[in-house]
Amino acid sequence: MKKLSFSNVMLWVGLAFIYLPMLIMVIYSFNASKLVTVWGGWSIKWYAGLLDNSQLMGSVGRSLEIALYTAVAAVALGTLAAFVLTRVTRFKGRTLFGGLVTAPLVMPEVITGLSLLLLFVAMAQLIGWPQERGLVTIWIAHTTFCSAYVAVVVSARLRELDLSIEEAAMDLGAKPWKVFFLITIPMIAPSLAAGGMMSFALSLDDLVLASFVSGPGSTTLPMEVFSAVRLGVKPEINAIASLILLTVSLFTFLAWYFTRRAEERRKRAIQQAMEAMAQESSSSNWKPVQAA
Repeated sequence: MKKLSFSNVMLWVGLAFIYLPMLIMVIYSFNASKLVTVWGGWSIKWYAGLLDNSQLMGSVGRSLEIALYTAVAAVALGTLAAFVLTRVTRFKGRTLFGGLVTAPLVMPEVITGLSLLLLFVAMAQLIGWPQERGLVTIWIAHTTFCSAYVAVVVSARLRELDLSIEEAAMDLGAKPWKVFFLITIPMIAPSLAAGGMMSFALSLDDLVLASFVSGPGSTTLPMEVFSAVRLGVKPEINAIASLILLTVSLFTFLAWYFTRRAEERRKRAIQQAMEAMAQESSSSNWKPVQAA
């Protein structure tokens, strides 16, 4: 019998510490009792009751809408910032620009949220926009926060790329913007997808920033859950959290599956190209010998 090593034991303990509470939450989402701590048998009435809870479902829709817009905007801005930091090596203020891009990573969310709140209030007084805080202000705050993560992820990928491919395309007459969209973007597509999913998850999970910059009628799901938990965990909260966990797990599995298939196709294409080159080289070496 193979003995368990210390590293394996700590691995399983860490996995249990992370995923066991999620499993308990999913199990108790099927609890028939209104009391979360008392098991009353299996039931799906809390899942069916979500359709009648317009307030909770409205917050879910708002959170998903903001998270989707945030992922798109953060990927666009973060990619441009990463491209400037990695490809434009010398310009005035480069160090300051890099510090400003990565500042949200180390800045406490309370400070960021308070700063954005003061900014929106000052802008409303000076130019009359925004007239009220809502989905747009939450989207701006989340994009500001998530763009830093995308910039870091995409920068790491851009530094690993072979610049000779882009230089060869430009030598053949391709414009820089065409090289960027047809060569650079496909090569960094996995990092863009990772940054987009990270931004979506961070926006969907954020509570602090949304609490500062939200207004009436713009309550997100974390704010709704936090306000409900202060009065006690309701079974509907377990049900909606279980559905979100299922959705995220499904999307993660699909992303892993399609990424794995794309990687396998790339490896097969490289192997076929190498075999074709080997056959061509062997045939070219065989012809002179036969002629002699």
